[in-house]
Amino acid sequence: MVEVRRVALPGVGVLHSITTADGAEVSVVAHRTGSSDLVCRRAGAPDDSGTVSLRLEEDEAHTVAELLGGTRIVESIAELEALPGVPIGWVTLDEDDAIAGRPIGELPAASGVAVVAVVRDDHAHPSPADDFVMRFGDTLVAVGPAEGIEGVFRAVHTGADGDAEA
Repeated sequence: MVEVRRVALPGVGVLHSITTADGAEVSVVAHRTGSSDLVCRRAGAPDDSGTVSLRLEEDEAHTVAELLGGTRIVESIAELEALPGVPIGWVTLDEDDAIAGRPIGELPAASGVAVVAVVRDDHAHPSPADDFVMRFGDTLVAVGPAEGIEGVFRAVHTGADGDAEA
């Protein structure tokens, strides 16, 4: 499984990057304006001489994503993150996470936090019922106070109580 690093860039957007099997780095900066930068750095390049950067307009980025087998669900989640005043977060389940293989209802409640969807493969399951069984690779999407979301995500990983104010 490829590890995706995600970094919020305040006032700019979000950077996602991966390192390929041969050591090259591929990054995408998704700007809040809708455009994206695709940045590729050759493995072992000591400076910027091994770096290529492309600016893609929104429709071009969609086309490249489709060519590479991407889905628009991730993009929809990114759009939700940009809503002002609505803290939103998402976490993708690893095999060893406490909630993997268990019903979502086993997650402890956190004040003011709502699980609004679970994304599995290329399908979103809005407002999943308590008996919805979480699987490795699922992405859980939650809204609410940032501290509460962090608590729920701690519970996803460790099984610990999700309510930071409890």
